Amino acid sequence: MAKLKVTQTKSTIGCKKDQIATMEALGLRKIRSEKIHEDNPVIRGMIEKVKHLVSVEEIQE
Repeated sequence: MAKLKVTQTKSTIGCKKDQIATMEALGLRKIRSEKIHEDNPVIRGMIEKVKHLVSVEEIQE
């Protein structure tokens, strides 16, 4: 199963409240913080919502 490494690259200052909540749900709080998630449609949807704030890498295990 593939995993996704999500890294916050930009600040959430000035973002909409739902985008800030999505970042917190992904476990990202500060710039350059990283979190590894399973690759599934729910996580992909969350990443799509905040794609301008994060970078994503696929990790094979």
